[in-house]
Amino acid sequence: MGPMDGDALVAEALSAALLAMEEQFVSEAVAGLADAVELQRQATALGDESLVMRARLCRARMGLRTGELTGVAREMYDVQRWAAERGDRLLEARAHAACASVHQYSGDAAKRLEHSLSAVELLDETATVFTQIWHRVRLADALAETGAIDAARLRYRQAEDLARKTQQWELLRILLNNWAYYEHDCGDLAGAGEVIGRMLQHADVHGLELDPPTLHTVGEVQAANGEYAAAEQAMLTCIARYEAGFVEHVADVASYRLTLARARRGLGDVVGAQQSLDACREVCVELGLHAILVQVHEEQADLHAARGEFAEAFAIHKTFVAAQKSLQSREREAQAQARQAMFETSEAREEAERFREQARRDPLTGLRNRRYVDEELPALIAGDSGLSLAIADIDYFKRINDTLSHDTGDQVLVQVAKLLEDGLAAAAPGGFVARLGGEEFLLVLPATPVPSATTTLDGIRQAIETHDWHDITGALPVTVSIGVAATGEVSPPTQSATLGVADRNLYAAKRAGRNRVVAGAPRERLPRAYRDRDVA
Repeated sequence: MGPMDGDALVAEALSAALLAMEEQFVSEAVAGLADAVELQRQATALGDESLVMRARLCRARMGLRTGELTGVAREMYDVQRWAAERGDRLLEARAHAACASVHQYSGDAAKRLEHSLSAVELLDETATVFTQIWHRVRLADALAETGAIDAARLRYRQAEDLARKTQQWELLRILLNNWAYYEHDCGDLAGAGEVIGRMLQHADVHGLELDPPTLHTVGEVQAANGEYAAAEQAMLTCIARYEAGFVEHVADVASYRLTLARARRGLGDVVGAQQSLDACREVCVELGLHAILVQVHEEQADLHAARGEFAEAFAIHKTFVAAQKSLQSREREAQAQARQAMFETSEAREEAERFREQARRDPLTGLRNRRYVDEELPALIAGDSGLSLAIADIDYFKRINDTLSHDTGDQVLVQVAKLLEDGLAAAAPGGFVARLGGEEFLLVLPATPVPSATTTLDGIRQAIETHDWHDITGALPVTVSIGVAATGEVSPPTQSATLGVADRNLYAAKRAGRNRVVAGAPRERLPRAYRDRDVA
């Protein structure tokens, strides 16, 4: 087995590990983050950029679950941009789905919906069944979040049909849980109850044990529909599993105790309700769970009212209103931070691209420069057997500089550059002109055989010769000599070999009297003196 075979096996194993992380609901976010970091290290060591990007996205997703926001947002947007540039639709779709999660955390429902929609639109035959289902579920969630519950139901049904068809039973459970939650959140308690009933039946048929978050949704819907005893039992089961170490976050149990308090208040057990609420408040204060604490204040006001303590209920209600305003302020701040992170990422990307573009252009003429040529030309030559290249050199340019001035010489360079670009744009769309240095220019003519290229270039030469130069050079004429080469004239058709032929033809044009175009493959080699002294 050769070294490439070994690398391929490592890459295959890494890809499988990443797929497991991409398509499984990792319960332990901290451990998941450590795993993602290790996978990224391995992918980097292997030198596989695609695997590195997948690992970066997994790491960012795990980072979001551990509470990081700004940094992971930048990572996600970087991966999304990279995938878009390379046409990796599946990775781009996953990156959009991850970005949607960022905006969910920051409270920007519109941006969440935008990214969720992109995540679904990018899906094609390369997407796995899991991704096909899950991205539709997340789009439905985002639609419901904005109040478009009818559109959300359509997506939930599509995802449910696909999950049943492909027997994705665990994913179907999660789908139904989300659907019930948003039906409840949108105020359709009957609809939420119907979905909960289907989910419970589905779990019973397929032997699925409902995890605490799903049981919590069940309990919330049951309590909202007046099924207080069933809701109490569901919440007691959740709390028991937490105490047995099943629940990952202490924050979860605060929500369970809050719903338990509501169920017990509905049953008339105001003492038990107060005990549950006090336990919930303690966790909220300890962990800074401001969103749940706002609901604690609201429930406390309802409990006071249930006991006939209306003055206390009114006082707590004022606390609830103040806490709600504070929470909204915190959410706006988090949203602003997320938006700033996105802006900074976009701004940095645009600035980097601007600097990159500047580095690939000649500052005097605005043409592409030698760096751009070296970056782009090899691929053009390799992919176009009909490509023609030409090197144009201004005749007697040293005389212009010496007789008039270097400033005049610069003006001539700028005007010649414009005439070259205008002539090439009209005759060879898709080509470009670059300044190689001094008074020398390269013209690239895609899919243009030498005879056609020579005709085009001679027209450009004539345009330069007949241009009105009086305002710049006075009585001194400005002309160019041009050497042409085709990739088909050299073997192998490399950049250096093709430019070498064009260079020799340019020298032949100079020797033949200048102000002319020479093509073909001359036998004579370019004398060393041509580059060492001025024979312009």
